[in-house]
Amino acid sequence: KKVAQLCLLTLFNLNYLREDTPPGSTVLNVTASDADAGTNARITYGFGKMPGKYFGVDLTSGALLVNERIDREELCGALSPCSLSFEIVVENPLELYSGTVEIQDINDNDPVFPSSQARLEISESVAAGARFPLESAQDPDVGINSLQTYQLSANPNFALDVQTRVDGSKYAELVLEKELDREEQRELNLVLTALDGGSPPRSAHVQIHIDVVDANDNAPVFNQSTYKASVRENTASGTLVAKISAYDLDDGPNGDIIYSFSSHTPAKVRELFALDSATGELRVKGQLDYEETKLYEIYLQAKDKGAVPGVAHCKVLVEVVDVNDNAPEVTVTSVYSPVPEDAAPGTVVALLSVTDLDSHDNGLVNCFISPGIPFMLSSSLKNYYTLKTEGALDREKAAEYNITITAKDSGSPPLSAVKHILVQVSDVNDNAPKSSQDSYDVYVPENNMPGIPILNVSATDPDLGRNAHLSYTLLGDTTFGHLFSINRDNGTLYLLTSLDHEDQVEFNMMVQVQDGGFPPLATNVSVSVFVTDLNDNAPTVLYPHPNTTATYTDVVAPGTPAGHMVTKVVAVDADAGYNAWISYTLLQATDPSLFSVGLHNGEIFTARQLREDDAPEHTLVILLKDHGEPVLSTSATISISVAETVKEVLTDLTDVAPASDPRRHVTFYLILAVILVSAAFFITMLSVGIFKCYKWRQSRELYNSSRSTTYRTPGPFNHIDAVRGGFTPPSFYHQVYLTTDSRQSDLLCKKPFTSSPLGSRQGTIRNGEPGLYHQIVGTLLPWRVPAYSPGPSGAQVGGTGRIPGRCWVPCLPQHCSPSPQGLCAPTGGAGWPSVHQGQKMDRDCLQKHTVTG
Repeated sequence: KKVAQLCLLTLFNLNYLREDTPPGSTVLNVTASDADAGTNARITYGFGKMPGKYFGVDLTSGALLVNERIDREELCGALSPCSLSFEIVVENPLELYSGTVEIQDINDNDPVFPSSQARLEISESVAAGARFPLESAQDPDVGINSLQTYQLSANPNFALDVQTRVDGSKYAELVLEKELDREEQRELNLVLTALDGGSPPRSAHVQIHIDVVDANDNAPVFNQSTYKASVRENTASGTLVAKISAYDLDDGPNGDIIYSFSSHTPAKVRELFALDSATGELRVKGQLDYEETKLYEIYLQAKDKGAVPGVAHCKVLVEVVDVNDNAPEVTVTSVYSPVPEDAAPGTVVALLSVTDLDSHDNGLVNCFISPGIPFMLSSSLKNYYTLKTEGALDREKAAEYNITITAKDSGSPPLSAVKHILVQVSDVNDNAPKSSQDSYDVYVPENNMPGIPILNVSATDPDLGRNAHLSYTLLGDTTFGHLFSINRDNGTLYLLTSLDHEDQVEFNMMVQVQDGGFPPLATNVSVSVFVTDLNDNAPTVLYPHPNTTATYTDVVAPGTPAGHMVTKVVAVDADAGYNAWISYTLLQATDPSLFSVGLHNGEIFTARQLREDDAPEHTLVILLKDHGEPVLSTSATISISVAETVKEVLTDLTDVAPASDPRRHVTFYLILAVILVSAAFFITMLSVGIFKCYKWRQSRELYNSSRSTTYRTPGPFNHIDAVRGGFTPPSFYHQVYLTTDSRQSDLLCKKPFTSSPLGSRQGTIRNGEPGLYHQIVGTLLPWRVPAYSPGPSGAQVGGTGRIPGRCWVPCLPQHCSPSPQGLCAPTGGAGWPSVHQGQKMDRDCLQKHTVTG
């Protein structure tokens, strides 16, 4: 910290400066020192409050100089001592000093009488010892150079008595030492000389002409020689100040008294006061001012109306009482603006001074600052204040402060003055950018045009200028840099390439908004881009498989009633939502009246009962359409054979069949039928017994494992391909969609995806009775069907199925047929899960355990 020390010549020793000091003279030298070196030690001088035009400061050397010749009388009048105050400012650091120079009077003014001649009328009857006040001379000098004495020319009748007033001024009175004799001398001419105390002294002369008047024996007499009164300076015109009273013992005109101002009364007094000549009432006439004159000496006279009027003189002392009629005045010396918003508390903002022309308590001033702002006033010198910061500033809340300084005196009522100081606050980078949203969700349709803008990231910064200049950057652009780009200046996010909803649905990225301040501040905004689906994929047929050369033949027995489900077309659409809903329409059929197709699930039912005269082979062309805009479609071809057994179908599918006699093997078939019926009966009874035991055991296991939620089947199983037929190991799987009814959801399952060792359509059997069951194999409990938005069949549901252990589900006639061994096997019906072939069937299992969805 720099240390500046101001060394003034001792002001109290520098008491006098002659008023005739020539311009350019040095009043005093101001010296300051600084402990720093170089430019840091450079000291600049200035002046704060200077006395008008008389003094100046050399800003380099610090010398206080006289600008022009000083006239003490013009500057201070009769006031003594006459002094001038000054203020010197030393900058870097800021220091304020004050001092006073007293102006020394020189004898440069002569005494002056109001007029060059005075006339007196004195009756010869006036007794010796009578006194006659004379007009006083005025000398604007003060002290020893002011009027000191009077001298009277030599004469036998009068002597001169020099008196001193309360304020120290001199006046003269003629004293009659020898009575006048009009018959001896009618008039006298005297010379009155006024002398000051200069060296050499200056003088003034006035001729006194005395007329000797014949006797008017009694002159008026005042009841007191001096009257005293006090009046407030704001007293209204016409207010009574004092009433003088004189009496005259004479009668008639010689006793009538007229009151008047003495001839030497100053014109200023006549302007401020009025005297009633008849009553002697002295009243206020003009506006009094305590700050101008505090005391008035008013000389009055009483004169009778005699031929030679008698005259009496008195004096009225009027004291002016100060009232609080001057408001304080606030002067701003320096203002340091703008102030940085990070300025520390206590930073000096402005210097100011306060003055009040009133006296005593009326001139005692206190300063206040407007409340609610982070500034304060402090005072180190009387009537000088420093405006400082009190708390932290924030330009974003207030860019400028119109500070109101109120100066109030202690008068009654108090008067005040208001000064406004405008302080601006400069900006610093203390605010990070702020986005209108913390995150954005943008939806872009797939197959968009590359280069389109998809989002404008909006952010603001309450700072100013470069601190508020924002730039936008895409963070982690190495991941999505080939897909997205952002405009660095305005935050517009562009999509550089075309997106595919089936490839990726969502992109998450982070945008950084950074300002241009130092150091820079930044904010991150998350952006999620969702690719909305368009109908750009046609339905795909899973069953019957469109890319195989094998012949798909579904079998229906003759006489099948109406409403029997023969098979099912299984299809999917890669699109989502409404675009993935598929509707099925029968486009072509060998006999359009025989079959119908479910609109929403693709299930093919018999429209009427099959008759013997119906064709043995039927080809159906199914049209599959989605619900997108525009509509996309595909078709599937299904072959259906009318036959009693699989063997008949296989015979029909063989090009070469040996001719045989139908009655050749009748006996063999009868014997075989008896054996099969007996075996079936035995197996059925055995199965019933086993199932009853199994059911009893299962109920016990359920009771003991009621808190268990997961059940697994023992060992690995081979699975039957529900679409192609045959067995596959559980090592390879792909997704297959299951449809239950026309408006229910699709059940997503896992099934083996290998070619069937039995070849196309092997293992197809006749329809079985409604009581047949097959077993779901694998880890089945618990499982949950996910709630998909519209699946391949157009519905949207979901649910949870619980199948304890190895449970039986219905082997419906339209999906399974009894094998020659009486077991449940798949018919190739679309969408049915793989089952473990060779299990026994139990009708009651379905009543105990169900699958939902």
